Amino acid sequence: MTQMMRAVEISKPGGPDVLQSTERPVPGPEAGQVILKVAYAGVNRPDALQRAGAYDPPPGASDLPGLEASGEVVAVGSGVEDVSIGDKVCALLPGGGYAEYVATPAAHCLPVPQGMGMKEAACLPETCFTVWSNVFTRGGLQAGERFLVHGGSSGIGTTAIQLANAFGARVFATAGSDEKCDACVRLGAEKAINYRDEDFVGVMRAEGGANLILDMVGGDYIPRNVKALAEDGRLVQIAFLQGPKVELNFAMMMVKRLTLTGSTLRPQSDLAKAEIAQDLREAVWPLLEAGKVAPVMDSEFDLSDAAAAHARMESSGHIGKIVLKVSG
Repeated sequence: MTQMMRAVEISKPGGPDVLQSTERPVPGPEAGQVILKVAYAGVNRPDALQRAGAYDPPPGASDLPGLEASGEVVAVGSGVEDVSIGDKVCALLPGGGYAEYVATPAAHCLPVPQGMGMKEAACLPETCFTVWSNVFTRGGLQAGERFLVHGGSSGIGTTAIQLANAFGARVFATAGSDEKCDACVRLGAEKAINYRDEDFVGVMRAEGGANLILDMVGGDYIPRNVKALAEDGRLVQIAFLQGPKVELNFAMMMVKRLTLTGSTLRPQSDLAKAEIAQDLREAVWPLLEAGKVAPVMDSEFDLSDAAAAHARMESSGHIGKIVLKVSG
């Protein structure tokens, strides 16, 4: 008889209320995969985009939302050598995290950092993979450079501030309230700019311009980012909360020798994600275990309350990460 598990599925494209509790068969591991008994699952903006019908899962991935989780390895597929049954890990997922069990490539699993609980560990993969690959690998951030991150109080933002600060950059952030700006400064930002009261372009130009900007806003932020960059500056685009289309004068890009780039994480190959995981194990996990970097926690919801978790995220009132408690 097929073993069944609790899960949350997207019943149809729409708002948070389309997330419905269901039962699904427990997945089995394919070659190179492990099965996790999920303790906690992280809630992320791509989950909401998928729920709204704007971000389809890659071929072969679960249709269930959920791109990161913590849990215990309960089964391993053929060819898996570095992860064993009983290991406590957190993992980047191709999908399926909103469930009691999930399959994911073993190479995308990382050990739960020493001294950290499962709830906090569930918040690491999506943000750490995204920040490392975009800020440090693609963006090439160096010690002493001026780094501006938009949405500084988000899960991505709070991680980016801490890691950039830990690696010696001068960190600036934007956020939408004084409370959120205060949180950014406590995490290591030299200055947090309340975008409702102050123009980040003027602030950064007064500092000599940003060497690197990480942006998930898009829209009219794109030409403003170009103005805010220093000569030889880099803009890395990872999302478009205000839309992807804008009129842009490329002359400034030429004159200032700018680099405009961007990426998405989910569609990348398993090998590319495995390489990011290895970088994190070497460069970031020691910082987590030393307590120099830690996930900022906003709130916890039961798996059955996933709709409420999505509503919380889309209210933009949160600071840091939102998680779903699945088991344990």
